[in-house]
Amino acid sequence: MNKKHGLKKQSKKVPATPESRTVGIDLGDQWSRYCVLDGEGEVIEEGRFKTAPGALTKHFADSERMRIALEAGTHSLWVSEHLRHLGHEVLVANAREIRAITHSDSKSDQFDAEKLARYARVDPKILHPITHRSVEMQLSLNVVRARDVLVRMRTMAVNAVRGLVKPCGYRLQICSTESFVDRCRVNLPAALLEISEPLLKQIEQANEQIAFCDKRIRELADGTYQETKALRKIPGVGALTALTYVLTVADKQRFSQSRDVGCYLGFRPRRSQSGDSDPQLGITKAGDRYLRKLLVQSAHYVLGCYGPDSALRQWGLRICERGGKNAKKRAIIAVARKLSVLLHRLWVTQAEYVPFYEMEKRAA
Repeated sequence: MNKKHGLKKQSKKVPATPESRTVGIDLGDQWSRYCVLDGEGEVIEEGRFKTAPGALTKHFADSERMRIALEAGTHSLWVSEHLRHLGHEVLVANAREIRAITHSDSKSDQFDAEKLARYARVDPKILHPITHRSVEMQLSLNVVRARDVLVRMRTMAVNAVRGLVKPCGYRLQICSTESFVDRCRVNLPAALLEISEPLLKQIEQANEQIAFCDKRIRELADGTYQETKALRKIPGVGALTALTYVLTVADKQRFSQSRDVGCYLGFRPRRSQSGDSDPQLGITKAGDRYLRKLLVQSAHYVLGCYGPDSALRQWGLRICERGGKNAKKRAIIAVARKLSVLLHRLWVTQAEYVPFYEMEKRAA
């Protein structure tokens, strides 16, 4: 206090250096909002820019190094790569872990950008930053994604044909999708065949395109990503599953323990413990949904009638024998989680797959 005049002394505000600035960006498909904070957490600039490489260069090329936070999404891969190329520190926030933004009662693009900037300024760990795969790996993964879309389109067309003929008193027998078109043209009458022909042509084209994607996936697995050969030695794991696993995880050194992969892919049970209440819940289903689906399909083969004997199969069958309404489902998920851990271990060590590893280890 100034004793003479009884007034508060006005402190001089020192301007923040560019290095202490933090930026939050809420990415949109056409336009993106941004918010810039200084070293003291005050908003010094807000605005929007076109979601395009040229607009990013215009706004951030001439700036000193800043910490920039953005949310994971469709454009986050190329945007983060572009900003790092311009010399900035980039944090890509995990959308599942920032519920204060995604589930806010007053959600808007401008507020989201400011919240991202404030979280990044206080503690980057709040954002649970993720690491994107490289652009080259993303291009390879796009082949897998395209195949998945084609398979779903073909399934929809097959189901549509089956649904169209049932009201007329015809029922198509169960068969493979590759032979579905030929069977329809042999068994259906002319009137129904004329109506179904456009869908049958689409199924034929989908079969050809899926075969092309399968060929491309095998070429990638045998050529660019030869580390998948060790993974494919496991029964039930083919080129599609092994390649999707490697491209989704991207970096085999990102996990200090192989068992962490199960949590990363959403096979860990959810938990909502409070006091004496600790109910048993289902899995989190976090991570990549398609890879989790492929691992579940592999687990079905391991526990199925054609699966060869192994320690993993015997362990899954023991879970089934416990009985209960959902014993088989729990066994499938448990085997899929074990399979994800085993795949990572083989990927890191490039060792030979041994069906009864512990037994042979004790014998040695």
